[in-house]
Amino acid sequence: MKNPTANPWPRRLLVAVAVLAAAATLLWWLGRPKPIAVVLTEVGRGTVEATVSNTRAGTVEACQRTKLSTIAGGRIEVMAVKEGDKVRKGQLLMQLWNEDQQAERRLAQAALETARKRVVEACTVADNAVREAERRHDLFKQGFISESAYDAARVEADARSAACTTARTDVAQAQARVDLTRVVQGRTVLIAPFDGTVAKIVGEVGEYSTPSPPGVATPPAIDLIDDSCLYIEAPMDEVDAPKIRVGQPVRITLDALPKRSFPGKVRRIAPYVSAVEKQARTVDIEATFDDPASAGRLLVGYSADVEVILEVRPDTLRVPTAALLEGGRVLLLEQGKLAERRVKTGLANWEYTEIVDGLAAGDRIVTSLEREGVKAGAAAVAETGGQGK
Repeated sequence: MKNPTANPWPRRLLVAVAVLAAAATLLWWLGRPKPIAVVLTEVGRGTVEATVSNTRAGTVEACQRTKLSTIAGGRIEVMAVKEGDKVRKGQLLMQLWNEDQQAERRLAQAALETARKRVVEACTVADNAVREAERRHDLFKQGFISESAYDAARVEADARSAACTTARTDVAQAQARVDLTRVVQGRTVLIAPFDGTVAKIVGEVGEYSTPSPPGVATPPAIDLIDDSCLYIEAPMDEVDAPKIRVGQPVRITLDALPKRSFPGKVRRIAPYVSAVEKQARTVDIEATFDDPASAGRLLVGYSADVEVILEVRPDTLRVPTAALLEGGRVLLLEQGKLAERRVKTGLANWEYTEIVDGLAAGDRIVTSLEREGVKAGAAAVAETGGQGK
């Protein structure tokens, strides 16, 4: 028999509340934020260097390079070399038309030869006159000739000796004229001042070559480089310049030889700051290769970068520099959430930073800081296969 006093509503209410709670729990579970996958790197030991690098691309330069032009202008008569030729010091490179100067030189050489012959003639006569004066001096002492006869012979000897001296002076004067014509003729020729390679030639036989007047930039006739000795010239930021010293080790990289670096040393620091419009103020440095042959044959003008090594700490605790947050902080994954930890840093470069305090070898820190949502307190999981050392 049915109990008329029994009320089904409380039980129904409890069932409804349980269903609503389960639905709410399901919605929260489905709508909860998903953990962020992060890349973890294990803190380890290694070498950390403090370095500075050039602000703009450096350039391969030759230890000796000269851009040659004749002192005088004129028509090119002889082009003795072509671009790419190897030349020796003192070799003729180019000559302008100078037949008039050659004629003047031949005339001066003929005058010099004539003056030399006159010296022979005048000095021979002078020697004879001196011997005659000595002979008459003996005769005068013996009383065979008068004093006036001896005086006449002595005066003649003195006059002939003076003529010999004058003839020698004429030779020196004639030689000076020959030297002058050689100097004048040298204004129309180009001679290699050192062993090198002809990099560029401006002008051809028959064309007119004009030297650069003061204040006017004119392309040189011949660009000569000595590519047996090369160095790198690179601009360094003025802020970094006080840290650089001559003799410090460097690493040289070249765009023409990717994935390779070459050891070297700082050989010179410019004594002034270069101010280029709309660019940072820089100080140029020069760096040489420790082993020039290791780079092979380089071309003058190649772009290059120089990394000056200021200090080195071997076998020190380090982390990737990209894993550091502003203010010397790192993120670690602890119990499914990202936790922030402050660290004390030491030497640093673009790749690694030394850790003085705050971390230990084996700790795993987050290196994927660029991913959206990566911050302290966020739920996270280690990315499968993303751990590194």
